[in-house]
Amino acid sequence: MNIAVAIFLILHGLVHLLYLGQSMKWYQLGEGMTWPENSWAFSRLFGNKTIRVIASISCVFATLVFIVGSGCILAKQPVWLSITVGAAAFSSLLVILMWDGKMKELANKGLFAILINIAIIILLLVVGWPDFGF
Repeated sequence: MNIAVAIFLILHGLVHLLYLGQSMKWYQLGEGMTWPENSWAFSRLFGNKTIRVIASISCVFATLVFIVGSGCILAKQPVWLSITVGAAAFSSLLVILMWDGKMKELANKGLFAILINIAIIILLLVVGWPDFGF
C-alpha cells in the first residue's frame, strides 16, 4: 500500500508542474485561462509578471515537497506525515492566494486541487489512514 500512496502523492505533486507551465505562459491549460494573473491577494501589491514568478516558484516547491514526502514513505521515514500534510496545506494556500476572487469556472482555478488536499489532510490527521507502522 505504501507504494500506491507514494505514487498518488507524486502524481498529485506533478500536477503542479502543469500550473507552472500555465503561470510561465508556456501554454494555456484552458481557453481563456489567465491563472495566476489578477490574484486577489497579490494584484494590489505586484504586477502580473511578479505574480507569475511567485506562482511558478511556488508550484515547483509544492511539487518537490510532495515528492519528498513520497520518498519518505518509500524510505519508511516517519517524517513523511508532517511533510505530506505541509505539502497539502501549502498547495491549498497557493491555489487560494492565486485565485482571482471570481466564483466562475472554479474547476479551472484549482477547486479540485483544494478538495484533494483537504481529503489528504483529513485522511492523514483525522482518520489516521494510512498507518504504515513507521
